[in-house]
Amino acid sequence: MNKQFFKKVAALALSTAILPATAWAGTYTATKYPIVLVHGLFGFDNIGPVEYFYGVSSALRADGAKVYTTQVAAANSTEVRGEQLLQQVKQIIAVTGSGKINLIGHSHGGPTARYVASVRPDLVASVTSIGGVNRGSKVADFLMGIAPVGSLSNAVIVSITNGLATVINFLSGGKGLTQNSQAAVNSLSTAGSLKFNAAHPEGVPTSSCGEGAYQVNGVAYFSWSGAKPYTNAFDILDPALALTSLAFGFEKNDGLVSSCSSHLGKVIRDDYAMNHLDEVNQTIGLVNIFETNPLTLFRQQANRLKNLGL
Repeated sequence: MNKQFFKKVAALALSTAILPATAWAGTYTATKYPIVLVHGLFGFDNIGPVEYFYGVSSALRADGAKVYTTQVAAANSTEVRGEQLLQQVKQIIAVTGSGKINLIGHSHGGPTARYVASVRPDLVASVTSIGGVNRGSKVADFLMGIAPVGSLSNAVIVSITNGLATVINFLSGGKGLTQNSQAAVNSLSTAGSLKFNAAHPEGVPTSSCGEGAYQVNGVAYFSWSGAKPYTNAFDILDPALALTSLAFGFEKNDGLVSSCSSHLGKVIRDDYAMNHLDEVNQTIGLVNIFETNPLTLFRQQANRLKNLGL
């Protein structure tokens, strides 16, 4: 009898192993429309085995999501990046026949995604902004203050950062993407963000730290962010974020963006014990072990979109 039992268990294990993944994968993250990931400043889709959204695509695909990672200029204005993203969105929709997509943008990827939803709402089901610079960053304001346009310090910084953006673009296989770090800083400053918001106000809160409209022109808006600049002693980039967080004084922030500035549409939460890089599971998964894993947040958001029929 025991032999028969073990034979059945072995047969079941073998049949499970040879079934295609779609036969046994769950549907927790199976959104109606594909999910499109949009990176932030100095970002990329992947450089070798290192993804900007580290492990996010595979975590979402594991339970049914269709996921696409886009690549726009590592450094340029929101509008330029937005037009680059729009072309890719059109390509994804053409290939999948989905009609619409769900945009998830991190940092400068938040406003970049918002641009596409604003100019072509018919192509976008939702925008999720993660640590998004929706009302500017005091770090960008600080840089503009110490290195004003026309100064020698500005010329040096722009030259170095444009070079860095070009290298990132090359290593990640990007082609024909013009880099302009001055335009990027302008867009990410408080003044630049307010100017952008005047032209593309969808989902932006009307109060200083409130929520924005949950849905505009058929597009649903969401956001979440962290509020702990230093989270893991083994992450070599955490000290840098602890330093940049000083620009915010006592204002709650993730090291590069204040919690209030990250608000867009329905605010899921703005005080996770994460810094700006933890929000996308960087650096290579070295995040706060005492907080919800970032991959879990992405999975929960996919499930939220699925339950809304998106």
